[in-house]
This record gives sequence, structure tokens and C-alpha cells, in this order.
Amino acid sequence: MANVKVTINGKLIETDSTRTIIQAARENGISIPHFCWHEKLSTAGNCRICLVDVEKMPKLAIACMTNVAEGMVVNTKNERVVNAREAVMEFILINHPLDCPICDEAGECKLQDYAYKFSQGYSRFGDDKVHKNKRVEIGPRVMFDAERCISCSRCIRFCDEIAGVHQLQFVNRGDHTTIETFPGETLDNPYSMNVVDICPVGALTNKDFRFKSRVWEMSFTESICNGCARGCNIEIGVRNNGILRLTPRTNDDVNSNWMCDHGRLDTWKHVNAEDRITGPMVRKGGILVDVGWDEAMAKVAGELKLFNKNEIAFIGSAFASNEDNYVLARFAKEVLGSKHIDRMSHRIDGGDDALLIRADKTPNDTGAALVGIVPGEGGRDIEGIVQGIRDGHIKALYAIDDDIAQHPELEKVITKLEFFAVHASNANKSTRIADVVLASSTYAERSGTITNFQKRVQRLRPAVVTLERERALDGLTMSRLDKFAAPNDSWGKGPRRDSRASWRIVAAIGNIMGGKFKYMTAEDVFTDITHTVDAFKGLTYLKIGSKGALLQ
Repeated sequence: MANVKVTINGKLIETDSTRTIIQAARENGISIPHFCWHEKLSTAGNCRICLVDVEKMPKLAIACMTNVAEGMVVNTKNERVVNAREAVMEFILINHPLDCPICDEAGECKLQDYAYKFSQGYSRFGDDKVHKNKRVEIGPRVMFDAERCISCSRCIRFCDEIAGVHQLQFVNRGDHTTIETFPGETLDNPYSMNVVDICPVGALTNKDFRFKSRVWEMSFTESICNGCARGCNIEIGVRNNGILRLTPRTNDDVNSNWMCDHGRLDTWKHVNAEDRITGPMVRKGGILVDVGWDEAMAKVAGELKLFNKNEIAFIGSAFASNEDNYVLARFAKEVLGSKHIDRMSHRIDGGDDALLIRADKTPNDTGAALVGIVPGEGGRDIEGIVQGIRDGHIKALYAIDDDIAQHPELEKVITKLEFFAVHASNANKSTRIADVVLASSTYAERSGTITNFQKRVQRLRPAVVTLERERALDGLTMSRLDKFAAPNDSWGKGPRRDSRASWRIVAAIGNIMGGKFKYMTAEDVFTDITHTVDAFKGLTYLKIGSKGALLQ
């Protein structure tokens, strides 16, 4: 490999000789339109919209398949290129239904954008368009509209090259070409919905999101998927304070451009669910009743004071943030002096695959261990806590952000506890038997960090507003507002839950019991972590940024 000097639109650039024109242009801020080319897929050269004029070449060249060469002079916008581009657009639109007003892709469609930028605005073809199958359930999660398809082959190449399953193929010829699965088969691989993201038009659509909202009516917040230990980078799409969809965000160090269907569909529905816990509750007369935060936290503090340190155990959570777990560990060990603290495992044997999916179905098991959710010297682990409850040595249990009653052994003994407090966002087995339920915010409602299995620390940012955050934003009482949490029209009139980040709840209870937690924001907690946990030293939210930071 050697560097070569190339001129594109009068700009001299130096680039690697292995680069194609479209790659070299993109790396230097020069945009060349494209449909079939994708940075993570093989090159097909189907669409011809990337035609450029290269000096000394008799014909226009497609930028996606033409390598750069020393001294090459390229023009991407002279008259020859403009005329060719208009001709390609006219050809592509001959049989396209032009149904932007009812298409889910409107607002983020390459064909729509290019039609405005590069088309003549009219067609010389007045005959009836070729009609093809519409609303085809090509898979359990993807709908196909053959009339909108421009035969770019991105979806076919994705299945073959990334998902590793040959499930889609072109059939027929000419203007009757379409995409099909093998008879009796469907597009059902674990990554099938990525074809929706890479489809440059509205031919492949997400059945779960279909017809729910226009993209310009939504806000998009950078965050991290909580479906497994990979921690795929995502964008959360919100309207009326409810999540409508998740889409992958490019990060070559974590998930490239992709995410699995489980992460896309099954990891956020609880945020919008009807079983959300909307505020703190205390058991009175055998029934959980709604109370204010002051009463609920005072109840927990008062009850915990009745037990000695060896009678109290804590269960952190690999679903909670580093900040949540760190404050819990400090509360347990420093305020109450308990060494009995651990977390539950959610590992599925054989759950790994060769692309993204991890057997560990929690987003932050690595981080929870690093910030202190491990037994102290002589303390009990999760099995020891179970045995302690069974023997009557553990009489009080405090757990955050995990349905610990799902643990088969804990479920058998948990009713023997004299006091049980739990943080939860949704009703579950644990909340049904708890003495105090503290409404905690979900990963989509809080700021914080999580650490994936590669020890990469990544940011969570609030996409959905809670009552606490809305009050803070309205009154500007927070010392530092997260720039991704500014008031947003997409919040609309959707529900506001009276939930709080777990670190904030634990810190407040700790202060009632004589602790000295002076945190105002999640960033304050993280700063404390960087000063006390060696693995995090030197990190800041700014250094973590959008792509995360690897621990040393």
C-alpha cells in the first residue's frame, strides 16, 4: 500500500492507493451520491448514481468501483456528471410508486433526497408503471414493498456477508426483478432488521414501527442497548415521551453498524409498559400503597436501623449503571458496615454468537464488579445470602434494579425476611412481596455509564423525561444539565413517572442515616468513581464521549 495524490473537484488530497474514489472523497469531506454502496458491504456497482468524470477516461466511471491512482483528476459535478445523474434518477423513478406521503422512510430516504437534489423534476415516461407485490411479510419482523425496491442488493449482501445466512435473492429479470426468499423460508435471522436500516428507500420496513410516526416528529438520543454485555451503540427514537424505536449507531469498536433484533425490539418495551411503577410505595396492612418520597425513604432508613450490620444484605444489579452500583456499595460498606453484597448472574449457556450477541444478558456486569458489587472480606455472595436468609442470619435485604425473586433459591426463602426493600421500574415478582418499593428510572430515563464485557465504558443519556427531570429543567435547579436532556417537543403530553435514578435514592437514604453523599448529578458520582476506583482513573464524561473509552 502506498499513498497517492488525487484531485477531486479541484481539491488536492492524499490517500491510500487501495481506496476507491467514493472512499477517498468521503474521507475528505466530499459527498458523492450512492444507493448500492455501503461502507461495510462488498461493492456491487448496481445503481450508477455515483458516476464521476475522470480525466483521460473516455466514459464516466462509477466511483464505488474505481480505485484512485497517482495524478488522477476527478470531477463529481460538471455538466457530463449532472446529465448522467439526472438520467440515472429518471430511470430509477420510472416504475417507483412515488408514494412518499404514506411511506415510513420519508424524511430519511436517500431516493427522496436525491430526487430533490439530482432529478430533473419530471419524467418522459407516461406509460403505466410496472406493478409488483406490496405489503409482503418477507420475515416475522420485516415488511417488503417490491414496487419501491431499486434493486441495490444491500439487503442480499448483508444477509450473506454479515448475518452469514443466505436468505434473500434477486429473481426474474429486467423491470420484473424483485427480491424473494427461498420457497417456504423467511427472513428470520437474528439480525434481520438491519436490512431496514441499510435499505436506501422504503422497500423494507420495520413491522413494529410501521406507521407509528414521521421521523421529524421524533427526538433521537444517543444511548447504549441494555440487551447483553456487548453494549451496542444505539439511537432512541421518542415521541410523546414514549420510545417508538431503537436503531444502531456506528461504533467500529463495539457493534460496527449493526444490532440484533432482540436488542431492537425486546429491551425497551418496559419503558412504555402499563405496569410501570409510577412512584414509591410502602406496605401498610399487607397492601402496597402510594406514598411520597420522604415517607418511603424514611421508612427504609428507620427499618434498616433496627438490624445490626451482619443481618443486612445488599444485591446490586448488572442492569444498573456504574453510578447506581457504586453508591449502593458505598452505602452498604461505609454507612451500614455490611460486607454482604453481590449481584445476580443472567448468563445463558451457549448464548454467544460470532457477530454481536453475548451469553451474558446484562449490560453492566463488568462495571458492577469493578465499582464494588462484590462481597467484602468475609462477606456473603449471592448463594451465601440465600443461605443466610434460610438460616435466619440475614433478616433484611436491600436490592436494586433486578427482579431477584426470579432466582430460584431466593424465591423460596425471601418471605422469611423481616424487611425487604427493592428498587424497580416495573411490577415484578420482587415488588409483589417487598415491604418498600422505590420507583427507579429505566436506562432510557437517566444519565450514567455502563461497562461492557470488553471493559469499554459508555454513556447512557436520558431520552424519556421523568417528573424529577422535568421539574429540574423547568426550574433550572440542576447544577449541570445534560445537553441531551434539554426540553424537547417530542416529549409531548406523554406520561411522566415519579421515578428517580437509583444512585439518587440510595444517596438520600444514606444521608438520612448519617452518610455524607453530596452528589448533585450522575457526573458527580462518576468523578468520585474515578478518584477511588483505579480502573476508572483519568476518565471523564467528556473523554467517554459518544464512542466510549476503554479501561486500562
